[in-house]
Amino acid sequence: MFHKYHAVAWLAMSAATLPHLAHAQDGRVARKEVGPDGQPTLIQFSAEGRLAARAVDGALVIRQQLALGTDDQFKLARTETDQLGFSHQKFEQYYKGVKVEHATYTAHSRGGQIETLSGDFEKIGAVSVTPSLSADAALARALSFVGAKKYMWQDAREEAGLKAQENDPTASYKPQGELVLVRDARQNAENAPLVLAWKFNVYAQQPVSRAYLYVDAHSGEVVLKDDIIKHSTRSAKGTRSTNATASTATFATAYSGTRSLADETATGGYHLREYTRGLGIETYNCKKSNSYTSATDFIDADNNWTSAEYNNANFDNVAGDAHFGAQSTYDYWKGVFGRNSYDNAGAKIKSYVHYDDTPGDGVGYENAYWNGSVMTYGDGASTFKPLTALDVCGHEIGHAVCEKTANLTYSNESGAMNEGLSDIWGASVEKYTVDKYALTGKSTYLIGEEIMKAGGALRSMSSPNTYSQPAYYKGSYWYTGTSDNGGVHTNSGVLNYWYYLISAGKTGTNEKGASFAVTGIGLTDAAKITFRMESVYMTASSTYANARTYSIQAATDLFGAASTQAQSVTNAWAAVGIGAAYSGGGTTTPPPTTVTYCSSKGTSQSYEYIDLVQLGSINRTSGADGGYYNGTALSTTVAAGSSQTMTLSAGFTGSTYTEYWGIYVDWNQNGTFESAERMDYGSVAGTAGNLTSTWTVPTTAKSGTTRLRVVMSDNSATTACGSYSYGETEDYSITVTGGTIAAPAPATLAGPAKSGLSAEAVLSLFPNPASSLLTLSLSSNAELTKVEVLDARGAAVSAARYQGNGQLDVSGLAGGLYLLRATDGQRTYVQRFVKQ
Repeated sequence: MFHKYHAVAWLAMSAATLPHLAHAQDGRVARKEVGPDGQPTLIQFSAEGRLAARAVDGALVIRQQLALGTDDQFKLARTETDQLGFSHQKFEQYYKGVKVEHATYTAHSRGGQIETLSGDFEKIGAVSVTPSLSADAALARALSFVGAKKYMWQDAREEAGLKAQENDPTASYKPQGELVLVRDARQNAENAPLVLAWKFNVYAQQPVSRAYLYVDAHSGEVVLKDDIIKHSTRSAKGTRSTNATASTATFATAYSGTRSLADETATGGYHLREYTRGLGIETYNCKKSNSYTSATDFIDADNNWTSAEYNNANFDNVAGDAHFGAQSTYDYWKGVFGRNSYDNAGAKIKSYVHYDDTPGDGVGYENAYWNGSVMTYGDGASTFKPLTALDVCGHEIGHAVCEKTANLTYSNESGAMNEGLSDIWGASVEKYTVDKYALTGKSTYLIGEEIMKAGGALRSMSSPNTYSQPAYYKGSYWYTGTSDNGGVHTNSGVLNYWYYLISAGKTGTNEKGASFAVTGIGLTDAAKITFRMESVYMTASSTYANARTYSIQAATDLFGAASTQAQSVTNAWAAVGIGAAYSGGGTTTPPPTTVTYCSSKGTSQSYEYIDLVQLGSINRTSGADGGYYNGTALSTTVAAGSSQTMTLSAGFTGSTYTEYWGIYVDWNQNGTFESAERMDYGSVAGTAGNLTSTWTVPTTAKSGTTRLRVVMSDNSATTACGSYSYGETEDYSITVTGGTIAAPAPATLAGPAKSGLSAEAVLSLFPNPASSLLTLSLSSNAELTKVEVLDARGAAVSAARYQGNGQLDVSGLAGGLYLLRATDGQRTYVQRFVKQ
């Protein structure tokens, strides 16, 4: 199979340049969790440790914490930012230059400091990386293992279609071998030995299968099969017309009633293709064949796709379900997570209905699957109706999401969670769409209930035992054999039940006789925690124990360590037999009883100082206070979601100067001021007059009393911590009512003008979020003389290009949260924006 690589420089790993970060005994590591192999799966730094663990030193911090040897290397795969203000540097492990399959480690940072490390590190002894078996010989062993009648690269039509699709004359389905180190999965043990293997992407056409096959580079044995094609059940193409225009169809679907669907009008009529979502959604007719390249469009003359026309012997009405399902799944990921298609880069979603793996045998295909590129739906036979129901669509595209995030290996526990996550997304997409369109006949926690000919469902998330799935880890119905990739469609029941418990809540007794009480947090919060677990923390080899650790950390990131959500997540794992129940902090890192904040102080007030801070009942005028004033005894109360206006003023001993103002609020009450908690930082030309800053309290800011910090400095590089030359810092208290934690809304800081600038000059950004072009507009109509973009670590990003005239090209940025800093020559403006 063809591969695409990006040239990435190897990271130097000299620990001599890194401040020492000792292990837990010196207090710099607050928490460490290890796996069965004794290697850390999560390392959380204390406040002291974070000060030394700089985000720019991510690779070095990992090297030191994992005690890497000289043969171990980590290669930066990608860096992502999120809307909480986190930056995630994801590294892949190599040993003597050979990739260690499924071994990744991530540095999670905020405000330029690493807060946690997580992942799977393989401690490797003496392993040869020189193969004794050639790639060609290994491929022959792999093909013998598959035993297919025909492979995709043997079909000239499919090969030509691939070359056209990729616009690459060298593209081919024929596998190319890659040397890797991988665990021998035949032993079905977490501590199975690592072996040198050839990795192949083998795509068979008859019978259909597609998997990564790992062939021992010495013995020639297949040591792991990682399926790329993933089914809803246990196993029982086109280009846009140049003259096409967008339109809206009315389609009588098989499972979701008559729906309005976006499609296009082109030569011959109306086609099930639309381009308002990402790079498009397209639905094709395989006409009971196993060929994608010979598939054709569904075409309707008047764009009224009626039941009389399409509810026929061929079940053509299910084309509308596939199209509606893809559109609804896209809308769910966009609406709930701001994600642009399954890869967050607008990937086209192509669906093929009426697929038959063995054409002409008179038996329909009893499955649906994601093949690594497209969606494929069979018409069913004795067991199933056509497999295009809404939750099946959400399930299969969920596999695509997993492939682009955690990429969980499709075997044993990681494969079971891969399946469980797809069930979770199928249920969540279904509920989201039911609520949006008032659909009937669907059950959130039943999977595949609409496609069963004999009634019932494939699986029940609320009662896994009903369909012979386990509701308890290694309990009743837990599968220990080797079929179905180690029982991925069976053992997924544990994750499904966990999700049901945190979503809906339940009190009861599990099968081991232990009582449990789980508070339901609703599908929205449950989904946010689950997706953060999947996309931020999970690795390809994650186990159920890892899922517990990572979901608790995700809930802590989103809602706080002692939040209802974190407690619910912890208690649900205890209910399904993994770990202990919440005990007031024993299973997570509790907030300290006394929070210690970093110091901040101006070294000189010879020229300027803060002389007014007013917010609600805080109203203090003053002279110079020696660089720092502790006003935490002064407090005001604000409501989550409310808009607040502060009044500030600088005092000068003589001439006035341009000052840089920073307003920080510790919304999550963790004792640090992250970049997402900087409500404002802007400069105002020299004035002794009053300034105003307007901002919004996050709707989910943690309730209780927290720290407000105001920093005024003559230096634009001044942050919330440390000493600086001229200016002053003042601290106060804010009591928040309602909510838990979230990133704050952008703010504006306005002041009296100089050189004709308006006293209320504001920088606006739109659209926000942006996908390609961000327009910057100053209310004063002044020209911006400099524009720069910073990532969540505070480092400048070169991929964004300012084109002048208020136009900033952000198409080259990865998706996530960024900081924009712009100046008109006299004042600096800072705003946040999200790249889709």
